[in-house]
Amino acid sequence: MTEFGEKLSLLFSAHAISASAEQVEALERYAALLVEWNEKMNLTAIVNPEGIRVKHFLDSALALRYLDLSGRVVDVGTGAGFPGLVWAILRPDLEITLLDSLQKRLTFLEAVCRELGVRASLVHARAEDAGRDPALRERFDCATARAVAGMNVLSEYCLPLVKTGGVFAALKGPQMEEEMAAARKAIRVLGGEVERVESYELIGGDQRRLAIVRKARPTGKQYPRQGGKVKKNPL
Repeated sequence: MTEFGEKLSLLFSAHAISASAEQVEALERYAALLVEWNEKMNLTAIVNPEGIRVKHFLDSALALRYLDLSGRVVDVGTGAGFPGLVWAILRPDLEITLLDSLQKRLTFLEAVCRELGVRASLVHARAEDAGRDPALRERFDCATARAVAGMNVLSEYCLPLVKTGGVFAALKGPQMEEEMAAARKAIRVLGGEVERVESYELIGGDQRRLAIVRKARPTGKQYPRQGGKVKKNPL
């Protein structure tokens, strides 16, 4: 284990995050691949070791402390794999699907999964198309997303993918309170109920919020809307 892995292991231990030596080594290799591939394509603006450890890996892992997850999980707009691929490494018992609209990101994620031996499904689709696909609609126990869109838009992307009784978990910053106020109608219309919002902070003081929305009833067939209407005219 290199210095990166040792520091990551200490960071996780300090936050009571369980990770084996093999899992830390997998994350260490993931970080190296992220930096390597980022030279060829724009995956992330954060490429320094401390930034990757804290703002990508710790940020993704901390959310797991507040979620009682099992079964199928979809990471909507996964980008470079946060939080979905981190969850797949730390929780191999979960069936993780990484969904993104850009094939180049999925090509990177496929390479990481193959090299690390991580089991995850990759889906190339826009969120609003995925939510109307019978193979994906209301098939997941949890849909998650990090830094993809405002809560009103994000709810229409994610809640149609969640089965009744499941959860939509949104990883957000301190703007969550005002976003949530604007999104309550959308959440209700889409069949969700806000269960709670968890607050915590990263090393360095960055504030984080985790909104947990329970899917109380099926989403109406007219949602998600298509043709860019979700963003242009949020519920």
